[in-house]
Amino acid sequence: MNEGPVSTAHGSVAAVDLGASGGRVMLGHVGEHELRLETVARFENEPVRTPDGLHWNILELYRRLREGVAEAAIRAPGLLSVGIDSWAVDYGLLRAGTLLGVPYHYRDSRTADGVRDVHAVAGPEELYRHNGLQHLPFNTLFQLAADRRTGLLDVADRVLLLPDLLAYWLTGVQVAERTNASTTGLLDPGGAWNQALMEQLDLDRSLFPTLVSPGDTIGETDAHDEHRIRVTAAGSHDTASAVAAVPAAEESFAYISCGTWSLVGVELDEPVLSEESRAAGFTNELGVDGRIRYLHNVTGLWLLSESVAHWRRSDPTVELSTLLAQAADVPPGRVPVFDTDDERFLPPGDMPTRIAAWLSERDLPVPGTRAEFVRCILESLADAYARTITTAEKLTGRSVPVVHVVGGGSRNTLLCRLTAERTGRPVIAGPVEATATGNVLVQARAAGLIHGGLDELRSLVRRTQNLKTHLPS
Repeated sequence: MNEGPVSTAHGSVAAVDLGASGGRVMLGHVGEHELRLETVARFENEPVRTPDGLHWNILELYRRLREGVAEAAIRAPGLLSVGIDSWAVDYGLLRAGTLLGVPYHYRDSRTADGVRDVHAVAGPEELYRHNGLQHLPFNTLFQLAADRRTGLLDVADRVLLLPDLLAYWLTGVQVAERTNASTTGLLDPGGAWNQALMEQLDLDRSLFPTLVSPGDTIGETDAHDEHRIRVTAAGSHDTASAVAAVPAAEESFAYISCGTWSLVGVELDEPVLSEESRAAGFTNELGVDGRIRYLHNVTGLWLLSESVAHWRRSDPTVELSTLLAQAADVPPGRVPVFDTDDERFLPPGDMPTRIAAWLSERDLPVPGTRAEFVRCILESLADAYARTITTAEKLTGRSVPVVHVVGGGSRNTLLCRLTAERTGRPVIAGPVEATATGNVLVQARAAGLIHGGLDELRSLVRRTQNLKTHLPS
């Protein structure tokens, strides 16, 4: 594996990284021995509930995105590129280039009818053979079926996933970036639009634009900008960008991209489409450089953030850092674990009461303090991670000697320690800003600042980022 220099120049690119609870614009400064991120803008991403459901405030996101990119261009004269990543599955419907309504949030409850409609035509087993995706009730093809029920889909002539919609507004060019398109359920495992499945589901192929891959140029920012900037396709699914930044030195490793969701899996060259894989809830999504992100979606730090939000409604003094310190002092074995994948935990709301109900239904002890609830959540997440990694080993026939935790969860020392203990493997934590880092790496390589494959990009991450290793006790 090449550990040597991978850069022949120096320059800056801007990564727009949109998460389910907030967004940021970050400058990536890349050189022969440099990979440095600078935060330009941070902003909240609050969904909006209207009488017809839960929506994303997409116009506010676009406004803040443009402000952030403009500031990035001021801070880094000669800015080479901008790339956008976000969460998956959600989209905007357009007609003649105009957005039809406000994009729905994947946690909106309208998708239940869509699941029934799709499964009436193609059951779960058949869908998995078509697309290799884990069943999630909010996958794009189910949302599209829900839109058909309202007649909205009949009016549309284009479907754009949210990063592609924002890139279209920046450039006037409509494309579908491949890593994110692979989460729609409408790509075949090889990475092309699955026209046979579209016909079966009565979806017009013309709704879906040309596919592009990470590193491809989409276009340039529009003429309203004083200085036009190239817009480059990143791994626009945030997990694809995060996995590209996993600082793995080993050929075989497990990763946990830990944020609102925890994406737990391994990286493969070919998909696994067995019935055992489907039954275990594993998904085959595309990554940077054509890799397969073979993973299971685990409800992540959403459980913790919703619990803290609930407690703060009655006690504004609640601080997560204090709760984590108290949770670390809870004796091992004091709290039970629960199934983090139970669908009751998907909607926002009073998470502690739901957890208590789940435990009570099974005659398990209910935590008595907030600190015990926090410890219960983190123990349950670590247990889910361990079970998922063990299952991935069995389904792929690959041994996993090390676990990489990237994203916001890598800062949670207690969660990383519990994960090391429950998996029995070293856990390497970092980088925290993995998604933005992967976004920057793809753009920097496209701009000629660095060269090589994922091994070389990951080598640069290892040599420049702060990482911490947690060993099983």
